[in-house]
Amino acid sequence: MSKYSIDDLLKSPFEKIKQISEEGFEYWSARDLAKLLEYAQWRNFENAISKAKESCKTNGYEVEDHFADVSNMVELGSGATREVDDYRLSRFACYLIVQNADPSKKNVAMGQAYFAIKTRQKELIEEEEQKLIQSEENQRRLFLREEMKKHNKHLADAANNAGVKDPRDYAIFQNYGYKGLYGGLNRQDIHDRKGLKKSQDILDHMGSTELAANLFRATQTEEKLRRENVKGKYKANQTHYEVGKKVRETIKELGGTMPEDLPTVDSIKKIEREERKRLEDK
Repeated sequence: MSKYSIDDLLKSPFEKIKQISEEGFEYWSARDLAKLLEYAQWRNFENAISKAKESCKTNGYEVEDHFADVSNMVELGSGATREVDDYRLSRFACYLIVQNADPSKKNVAMGQAYFAIKTRQKELIEEEEQKLIQSEENQRRLFLREEMKKHNKHLADAANNAGVKDPRDYAIFQNYGYKGLYGGLNRQDIHDRKGLKKSQDILDHMGSTELAANLFRATQTEEKLRRENVKGKYKANQTHYEVGKKVRETIKELGGTMPEDLPTVDSIKKIEREERKRLEDK
């Protein structure tokens, strides 16, 4: 266990030399860190940086994301200035550097404790944030999937009124909508592209963005069929295709990802089971 208390770490000189970029990100100057660790020669400190970079790479991280090359102007004793090399270091980069620093140097032990604890704290915060983001996405998926079930029934009723009576004809009608939205891909093509098993429903493996696009396709097709009193299977199919295509064009105009390129996600049925269990435990 560290001999340094939380209060020590909050008052730590490593906390005091932390800087915030214009974009709102924290960083440390390698020059400031070297000075705090009492490295008189920059080249000696660069040895610790080189080892830290190697550790960063070995751990599967992009070195440039944690060790950003910069240059600073420093004032010389004569009053003149010159440009010197520096790095903008992430908290993780600082952690790796102090792990590779000369243990006889002043403040190295405190630096190791500070960056180890603070790095772990940041990881825990990011984990909680990711859980929250995932929870919000799960709730959106649950809502949109239920809406799809409801509006697909409305769409089937509108298609029936237009003359799409037979189940086989309705499957063809649905494929026209998918072809418009998915750039020519029908339901089976989408199923194959997502790598799903025969028993799996493509709608159960869509994220909220893809579900929203399909919900818009379904609701607008239903509205158009009823509003224009479309009659006949051919016209109903073309209407569904045109609406799907228009939704696709809108996504493209907005710079969005085409639905067939969105990732396949875990089945929503798992989320539904977890939600039922949560409600039962209340």
